[in-house]
Amino acid sequence: MQRFVCEQNIAHFDKLLGQATDPTLRRTLLTLLSSAKRELALLDSQRSGADLSPGALRRRTGNLASVLEQLRPRFETSEQAYMLIDPGPGLKIIDINDAYGRITFTDRHEISGKPLFDVFPDNPAIATADGVSNLYASLRTVVDTGQPHAMAVQRHDIRDPCGTFVERYWLAINTPVHEGDGRLLCLQSHIEDVTAEVLAN
Repeated sequence: MQRFVCEQNIAHFDKLLGQATDPTLRRTLLTLLSSAKRELALLDSQRSGADLSPGALRRRTGNLASVLEQLRPRFETSEQAYMLIDPGPGLKIIDINDAYGRITFTDRHEISGKPLFDVFPDNPAIATADGVSNLYASLRTVVDTGQPHAMAVQRHDIRDPCGTFVERYWLAINTPVHEGDGRLLCLQSHIEDVTAEVLAN
């Protein structure tokens, strides 16, 4: 029922936004639309992860540990920022490399096993924040297509070591990690901090 209500609200607010011309009304509708999309993304990610299709759990029975062992040498030593995500319910973080930890102010031992959007929520001070809903949509696209998905530059503020949200813009490429027989094992997210470039323009 909650999912149905979210979907109906999104359709309703989207329709009203298309008709609205008053700037104040448009801002209000954008806030409501962003909130409904975020709520739906959080609901779906908690219940089903990134794969909403029937039989999803049965398909993810491959040997994740074996694949991780193969990935780990390149993953660990890369200067590029990578995170591995379980596509199942909760979208739990499997691991991050040191480069990812440095640019997101996180520690792999503290965030591994936690739901992705508990660790990286939207900034509550920005009513129209869409980092969660857009990232979730990208991960869903990766699962649905079996192909990498490059996101447009995305604002998704993160918490600094003191817990204060700081403004950040990212380029992200999300990629499926398959076993040899094609079964989806996990999702890999590669991010690049482009905050300086965005704010300079």
